Amino acid sequence: MSYQVFARKYRPRTFDDVLGQDHVVRTLKNAIAQNRLAHAYLFVGPRGTGKTTTARILAKALNCPGGPKADFNPDDTICQEIAEGRSLDVLEIDGASNNGVEEVRQLRETVRYAPSSGQFKIYYIDEVHMLSNSAFNALLKTLEEPPEHVKFIFATTEPHKILPTILSRCQRFDLRPIPAEIISRHLLYIASQEGVGLDEAAAWAIAKGADGGMRDAQSMLDQLVAFCGDSITEANVLDVFGFTSRETVAALATSLLERESAQALGIVQREADAGRELSQLLGELIGCLRALLVARIDPTSGGDGIPEELWKALVQTASAHPPDRLLAVIDGFAETEGRMRWATNKRMHFELGLIKAVQILGEVRINDLIKVLAGVADQMPEAPAISVPSSPVPQAPAAAVEPSAPAAEPGPEPPTQPDPEAQNESPPETPAEKKTAPIAIKSFDDLDASFDALEADAPEAPPEPEPESPPPFDPTPPSAAGPVTPEPPPEPQEDEFYKDPLILKALEIFEAKLR
Repeated sequence: MSYQVFARKYRPRTFDDVLGQDHVVRTLKNAIAQNRLAHAYLFVGPRGTGKTTTARILAKALNCPGGPKADFNPDDTICQEIAEGRSLDVLEIDGASNNGVEEVRQLRETVRYAPSSGQFKIYYIDEVHMLSNSAFNALLKTLEEPPEHVKFIFATTEPHKILPTILSRCQRFDLRPIPAEIISRHLLYIASQEGVGLDEAAAWAIAKGADGGMRDAQSMLDQLVAFCGDSITEANVLDVFGFTSRETVAALATSLLERESAQALGIVQREADAGRELSQLLGELIGCLRALLVARIDPTSGGDGIPEELWKALVQTASAHPPDRLLAVIDGFAETEGRMRWATNKRMHFELGLIKAVQILGEVRINDLIKVLAGVADQMPEAPAISVPSSPVPQAPAAAVEPSAPAAEPGPEPPTQPDPEAQNESPPETPAEKKTAPIAIKSFDDLDASFDALEADAPEAPPEPEPESPPPFDPTPPSAAGPVTPEPPPEPQEDEFYKDPLILKALEIFEAKLR
């Protein structure tokens, strides 16, 4: 007997064998149990997620002896014929090769014939999006009202290319990418059945590289068995497929978060010289940053396959950066990933993305400045008490002190003697010279009380003068009255804004960053 690859040897045979598609399996099993069978099904999903496998299992459940039933025996003759593609009642059609109107017309001619051995005649069209618009339109009437013994099953990876009139006539099932944990466990099961030693780290590396496709993972395991023999390690996986180790991803993320540009660029250079796929390295780095961002919200979340000791150190390092910075870095790397997809020099774009990410993590933003100023305001000492005069009358400006003049020569007349009573009497004190006790203001309540005291001590306002009558009208034009002297511009006043201690502290912070 010829060798059979793992993807065919371990293909699911029943609904219970399908992995990672519980929502699809449960719906189909309930529909069969309740006899609520649709006339057309559409399976949508990326490669290797089980579209063809699920379609064949559904065909077995519909045409099995005593069916339709979900718990059929896969070893029955009809089920084996369907699995091997020999059944006359289950026709598998390649949509890419039979995409014309003539093929659809032939299909319409054959649907009228009854099934030979099963209960239904099932038409499975793979890659149905490859049909032309004319072929879709020719299929519309038959798909809308098919005979009772006919079932249509379609599969596609690009549902947006299918006409809406076709989509509206089908029950759609979206098959999701299979989680890496499920793929890893299944690979360990296959290795145990084949007598091959497979490390858990190696199984995880294969599952991550498969990108949600079980068939891809099984094909990679098949290739590793041919390369390594009976023992497969993580190093073998990295060497064969050019993947990046989890330790390298953690080291690159740590260098980025610590803003060590030279160290991060050195890691990229080492991986490029070793022949690693830089696009895969960037994808792993984005996944690591995404896991760190989720960990800021949910500390119980996992580390995306990174070892526990490395993950704890990464979380501690990432705590120094706010979540908005991590979001900005992830957005920047997403743009870099798009440019690398079509670039010839991927390394250059990767290095530019790393440098921009380091700059994003180190730049000063207005939000950070506000937080720093708020912290400075909380740590500033209390201002001394403010002295407020008890009278609102403004203090008169002090007279300018003139320089002392030389003593005048005595005149012929003798000086008059001052009155001793006048010397004993002090000059009357003007309102501007009155001294009042300072009022200590330490809170808003004290400030309100001081305002009340000022209002009580304020003198009564003088009566308002009567409005002056307007000047008489002068018919002489302004030009005849003589030249008008322009008023001088007001003298610039010193801006009080720059005396604020918080503003001064902000300027010091910016000057320090600029240095």
